[in-house]
Amino acid sequence: MEPNAIHTPYDGSSLPFTIGLKALDIREWLDGDEYFETYIAEKRRLYVEETANVLVAEGDTDDAQSEVLDLISETLGKFAEQYETEALGPLARAALMVQEDLVLMRDSPYGWRLVAASLCFPSAWKLHEKFGKPLHEIHQPVPGFGEGTRNAGLIDRMFDNLRVEQPVIRWNWSLYGDAELYHPASDNKMKNRFGEGKIDGRVIMRLERQTLRKLPKSGDILFTIRIYNNPIEVLKNHAAGAELAQAIMAQLSAMTPEQLDYKGLLDEVPKLMTRLSELAQR
Repeated sequence: MEPNAIHTPYDGSSLPFTIGLKALDIREWLDGDEYFETYIAEKRRLYVEETANVLVAEGDTDDAQSEVLDLISETLGKFAEQYETEALGPLARAALMVQEDLVLMRDSPYGWRLVAASLCFPSAWKLHEKFGKPLHEIHQPVPGFGEGTRNAGLIDRMFDNLRVEQPVIRWNWSLYGDAELYHPASDNKMKNRFGEGKIDGRVIMRLERQTLRKLPKSGDILFTIRIYNNPIEVLKNHAAGAELAQAIMAQLSAMTPEQLDYKGLLDEVPKLMTRLSELAQR
């Protein structure tokens, strides 16, 4: 992807620790690019080497999984049958057709629960820690999103009111020290992620393009997560690079210590600010 064509939700349009859901044109539901084969190869590796950590499903989700597989096949104009020879569930097969991770959420007396997933590219969380839990428990570690918070109530209502004909989208982003796609390290949040000394060349903008789509047959909700890794150095050649660097600095400055710690950036801010200041002054 060319520097001027990269996604830039860190421009201030998708503030950290906000819900920020927007209506999504259903024709733009999935987002593939020239790195498709790299993503799929990594999914296949993880299916073999990390099976229990990337694939989960409750026993009564087969029909909903098949609904997802059919929907993605129809959307892409591909045939699900080409994946039938693999000893995988329908959701795992569907995930081999797209760069997105796929997560099924189902309504229950306890709220919307995570009941099945192909999650190969987590951003500092572990699937087995969230499996089977309702939204307010899933979001408990996120500052301002745990049970009883206003945000938790808003998210529940958004899930309740989601319509089949109107999917929604939101963006999330953070700063990582490498471009690995598989990042389940929820225990230490990758402390000292940029190492010692100057950090130019080691900062990756990790973006999450998240969509929610209600399935017409099962009534479950499909949560998709598409990861993009862009070195922060692309801002040097971006037409709005200086402004984008300033926007990132402003958002980091606005985060509370709790929010920075959750993102694993609490001790990294001074180094980040130094590099961003350089990019903002070019």
